[in-house]
Amino acid sequence: MAFAATYNAKETEDKWYSYWMENDYFHSEVNEKEPYTIVIPPPNVTGVLHMGHMLNNTIQDVLIRRARLKGYNACWVPGTDHASIATEAKVVNKLKEEGINKNDLSREEFLDHAWEWTHKHGGIILEQLKKLGASCDWERTKFTMDEDLSKSVIKVFVDLHQKGHVYRGYRMVNWDPQAKTTLSDEEVIHVEKEGKLYFLNYAIEGSDDVLSIATTRPETIFGDTAICINPNDERFTHLKGKKAIVPLCNRVIPIIEDEYVDLEFGTGCLKVTPAHDENDKNLGDKHQLEVIDIFNDDASLNSYGLHYEGKDRFDARRDIVKELESLQVLTKTETHINKVGTSERTGAVIEPKLSDQWFLKMKELAQPALDAVLDKEVALVPEKFINTYRHWMENVRDWNISRQLWWGHQIPAYYYGDGKEDYVVAESKEEALSLAKSKTNNDNLSLADLTQDEDALDTWFSSWLWPMSVFNGILEPDNTEINYYYPTNDLVTAPEILFFWVARMIIAGYEYRGEKPFNSVYLTGIVRDKQRRKMSKSLGNSPDPLMLIDKYGADGIRVGMLLSSPAGNDLMFEEDLCKQGSGFVNKIFNASRLILNWEVDQDKPQPDYCKTAISWYQAKFQKSLAELDDHYSKYRISDALMTTYKLVWDDFCSWFLEMIKPPFGEKIDAITYQSAVALLEDNLKVLHPFVPFISEEIWQNISERSKEEALIIAEWPEQTSIDEAFIKDFETVKEIISGVRTIRKEKNISFKDSIQMSVINNEKLNTSYDSIIAKLGNIEEITYVEEQQANSMSYRVKSNEYFIPMLGAIDVEEEIKKLTEELNYQQGFLKSVTKKLSNERFVDNAPEKVVAIEKQKQADAEAKIEAINQSLASLK
Repeated sequence: MAFAATYNAKETEDKWYSYWMENDYFHSEVNEKEPYTIVIPPPNVTGVLHMGHMLNNTIQDVLIRRARLKGYNACWVPGTDHASIATEAKVVNKLKEEGINKNDLSREEFLDHAWEWTHKHGGIILEQLKKLGASCDWERTKFTMDEDLSKSVIKVFVDLHQKGHVYRGYRMVNWDPQAKTTLSDEEVIHVEKEGKLYFLNYAIEGSDDVLSIATTRPETIFGDTAICINPNDERFTHLKGKKAIVPLCNRVIPIIEDEYVDLEFGTGCLKVTPAHDENDKNLGDKHQLEVIDIFNDDASLNSYGLHYEGKDRFDARRDIVKELESLQVLTKTETHINKVGTSERTGAVIEPKLSDQWFLKMKELAQPALDAVLDKEVALVPEKFINTYRHWMENVRDWNISRQLWWGHQIPAYYYGDGKEDYVVAESKEEALSLAKSKTNNDNLSLADLTQDEDALDTWFSSWLWPMSVFNGILEPDNTEINYYYPTNDLVTAPEILFFWVARMIIAGYEYRGEKPFNSVYLTGIVRDKQRRKMSKSLGNSPDPLMLIDKYGADGIRVGMLLSSPAGNDLMFEEDLCKQGSGFVNKIFNASRLILNWEVDQDKPQPDYCKTAISWYQAKFQKSLAELDDHYSKYRISDALMTTYKLVWDDFCSWFLEMIKPPFGEKIDAITYQSAVALLEDNLKVLHPFVPFISEEIWQNISERSKEEALIIAEWPEQTSIDEAFIKDFETVKEIISGVRTIRKEKNISFKDSIQMSVINNEKLNTSYDSIIAKLGNIEEITYVEEQQANSMSYRVKSNEYFIPMLGAIDVEEEIKKLTEELNYQQGFLKSVTKKLSNERFVDNAPEKVVAIEKQKQADAEAKIEAINQSLASLK
C-alpha cells in the first residue's frame, strides 16, 4: 500500500472503521475462548455525545481492544436507555410546538408520538460513538424498551410483588413539578442556595398575645395544621394547651408539644405543615394532625391558597410576603443558606408531596450487594468509593419505583374494583383477569372490568437488569449466552450513578442469578474545565466532541482525554491535550514512514551499533510491557498510556531510530531493517487500544495483510525475561551522549565536525556501547586513559570521566569564570544536603526512600564538584 506523505485522520478513520465493520471484528458469538464482556452504560436515547461519554467510552474501547489482542472473546454490548423523564419532556415540548397538548391525547396516541421521536433521534449518540472508534458489537444493540427487555422488567416486578418486596403505599415522596412525576431519593440533588428566613407573628386565640415562628417558605402557611413547641422550653410554658390563628386564612390550629423542636433554631416555635415536609408529616402522624395539600401538580397553589389560587409557588411567595408585610405579620427577614432539593433530570425545585406510589423494599435485597463490595467480590476502582457505597447501602431506603409518566414500562397492576387494594399484579391482562376472578370469586369479571395502573416504572428499574437482560437472562435464565457472558468483566461508569445504577445492578444480580453482574467497576472522574467547573451546555464550557474529532482526529482526542485521567479523579480538560494527542499520532506516522521508506541493502553487514540498539530496545520494550500489564491490572489506564507514550516517543523515536538510522545517502542493512519493522509491529500492538486508527493504518502499510491478519485481532506481544542490567547500563550511555551534546552546544561545535573523546572508565562500563556513543556523538575515536587529559573539556557520569580536546582558541578566563560559578552553586547545594543528612531526626523519621534520594543528591553533588575542580585544574 502507498504510504501518504502526510497523515489524513478523517480519511484514515473512515476507511478502517468501515473495514472493521465489514469484516465483523466487533461481533462476538459463544465459542471455546474465555469471554471478556463489557456492557455499555446505556446513554439516554435523547442524548448526543458529550465529553463525559467521550472519556467513558474511550476507556471501555481501550479495555475491549486490548482484550481482543490478548486472545479473549471480546464482547462489548451497546444500547440506549429510554430515559422516561427526559424523553417524555422532549416529546411534550415537541407536541407543544405543534399546538398539541399532551392532556388532549390518549396514552396510545402519546406513545405513538414518543416512538416516532425515538425512531428519529434514538440512534444519534450510537452513530457518534462510531466516530470515536468504539468497537461495540453493534449487532447486539439493545434498547431498554425492546420487547424482550420490557418483558424482563414486567416479569421482575411481578416476581418481586409475589415475594412481598413490592408494595403500594401513601407516603411522602419527592415531586418534580416540571416533569409532574415522583423521583427516588437518589434522583434529588441537594444544592446549597442562599434564601431568606421569614419571621411571622401568629395570633393566640382569645388573647392579645402573639408567637413568632421562622420559615423559609411563607407560602406553605396555607397548609399549617399546628404550631409545635418544645415542652422543655420555659419561654413558651404559657402557650401550652392554647391555639393559634394562621395568618391570611385565619384557620385556628392547636399548639402542640414535642421534643423534636430545636430550641436553638429560629424562634424555638415550629409551624407544622404535614403535607409538605417529611418531618412535619411524622409529627402530624404522631399528633394526629389534619393534612392539607395546598399545591397542584405543577406547584401552583390550589383552592386552599385562597386568592393566590393558580399562582406559581415562587410568584405566590413574593406576593404573600408583601401582603404579610402590609398586615405587619412579617416582622423581619434574614439571609439564610440551606440545601434545596432539585430534580436530577429537570433541575426543578422538588416539592415534598403525599402520594399513593409503588415502592420496593430494599434493606433485605441490599445485603448481598453490600457484602459483595465489602468482601471485594466486586472491586470498586478506586477503593475510596467503598465507604460511600457502604454508607448508602447500610442506610438504604425503600425505592419509589412508580413515575407519573406514559413513556416507560407501564406498571402491571390491574384494578378490578373501586378500592386502592382492589388490584392484582400479572404479566398480562389475561393472566390478571384469571387472578382477579380467583381473588373475588366472581367469574363474571371480564377484561373490560380491569383498569391497568396509569404509572410507569422508574427508568432505573429497567436498567438495573441490563447485564442480564441484554443476554435474555431473565426470560431464559439458563440460555447459552447468559451462562457464557455473565458475569461480565468490567463496568466503566461515573461515580454519580454509583447508587442509581451500579448498586442496583449488583442487587439484581444476586437476586436473579445468585452472583455478581461484573468483577470490577472502574469509576471515572468528571470532565471539568481549567477553572474546575463541570462541563455543561448551560455554562457553555463544553466543546462539541465531533468538532474536536474533525479538528484533531479520533486518535488524537482519545490520547488527549486519557493523558490526565486517573481513575476516580476529575479530568481537567483543555483543548491543548487534544493537540498533544494529535502531535503524538503524527509522531507515530512520521517515524513509521521513515522506517518503511528506508532502502535496504541485502548484502550490507550489520553495524555493531545496530546490534546493540536492537538488544537495548527489545529489553526496554519488555520492561514497558510488564509495566503495562501491571497498570492495566490496576485500571491505571492513564498510566498505561503514559508508559506507551514514553516508550514510543522517547525510547523508540528519539533514541532507537537515531541509533539505527543509516548515514545520509546510505542504505540500511537487511537484518537491522527486519528487526526495526518487527519492533515497530510490537509497538503498534501496544498502541492499538489507545490509537486504533493510526496503528491499523501503519500495520496494513508494512505488508499485504489478509483479513485474518488485521491488527485489531493480532496477538498481544509475549512477555519474556527483562535484562535489567542492560537497561541500567543504557541509562548511563544516554547520559554520556547527552554530555557530549551539551559540550557541543555550549562550545558551538558543529555536529558535522567529528571529535575525539578520552575516557577514564572507573565504572568498568562495557566497551560494546562505544559504537552507539560514537555514532550519536559523532565521535571519530574513543580512547581509554588512566589520567586526566590537559586542554580538554570534561564531564563526569557516575565515577567515569570524559574528556573532549579543545578545538581552536577559547576564552580561558571566561571558561574559568563559568566553571567557578557552577562550582559555587554545587558547593552551596552540597552544604544544604549534608546539613539535612546530619540531622538525626530527619534520618531516623523520614521514609527510607526519601533518605536514599538525599544521599544520592549528596553523591552526585560531590562528583560534580570533583569534575569541575579537575576542569579548572586543566585550564590553569
